[in-house]
Amino acid sequence: MKKILKSIQWLLFTVLVLIAITWFVWMPSAQEPAYVLEKTWGGKGSAAGQFNEPTGIAVQGNEVFVSDSRNHRIQVFDLDGTALRQFGVNNLERPMNLTIANNELYVADYFADQIRVFSLQGDYRRSIGKPGTGPGELTIPGGVAVASNGDLYVSGFTNQRVQRLRADGSFVRQWGITGEVGTFGGKLRYPTDVALSKNGTLYIADGYNDRVLAIGPDGKLLTKWGGPFAINIFGSFNGWFTTITGISVGPSGNVFVADFYNDRVQKFTRDGSFLNAFGIKSTGPTHTTIAVAEAEDGSVFVADYANHQIQKWRPGRAHI
Repeated sequence: MKKILKSIQWLLFTVLVLIAITWFVWMPSAQEPAYVLEKTWGGKGSAAGQFNEPTGIAVQGNEVFVSDSRNHRIQVFDLDGTALRQFGVNNLERPMNLTIANNELYVADYFADQIRVFSLQGDYRRSIGKPGTGPGELTIPGGVAVASNGDLYVSGFTNQRVQRLRADGSFVRQWGITGEVGTFGGKLRYPTDVALSKNGTLYIADGYNDRVLAIGPDGKLLTKWGGPFAINIFGSFNGWFTTITGISVGPSGNVFVADFYNDRVQKFTRDGSFLNAFGIKSTGPTHTTIAVAEAEDGSVFVADYANHQIQKWRPGRAHI
């Protein structure tokens, strides 16, 4: 009987140790003061300053660019939400995630199966890619990132891949296996967006795998994160995801992730260490965090899909 009791004690001890390790490793605490919601603007409609499902956001200097998806346009605001201009109505079908590079705005046009490029003032410049599943072709592109040499990285939502293309759209390489959904063996599950750091690290929002993949300049996997082992275990704990819809690297060098079904943004270091989480919990069937971008002053702007508006958050202050 004593041996049995001792075995049970050791078993309980082992279980408690495993729970403690799991909590410490996969349920990290915030490393920064909480962000504070400063303001919101918008509302459903088609007038200037209103939105019909905003789906992408980018910041350049003192201007905020928003994909107003079902109004088929880009709207531009100052950092306080004052409407400045709009464009793209005649050139966009359903704009999604955005990126700005070399003083141009790159728009993943979801239904056109192309990347549209505009000047920052709104002049249409060119389109990259054509519909299809072959090398260099696009089907439902969700996001785009642009390297300093002009190369593009494009997430193909239904093609289950991220492609690297030259500026003229010619194919270089890809991550994921075209048309094959998966979690292992180099496969992706509906990748939604991509972002590039200044050192050339590519971050892939592997949307329905509920994880982020970090790819080095040599094209090899550096790290991945999102729940235990980043193998499509979803949840609402810190560092876990329930469908990623947008990803960006801010001027701070940190990685911001739009955690759609958890109605929040999560912030990480460039190597995936959890820093913070913030957002507005939705009480309805739709959700409030689909895309995110950081400004130079540390403010964070969120495209609020559910409420057809933009949220502006500011970093909190540590207690002294």
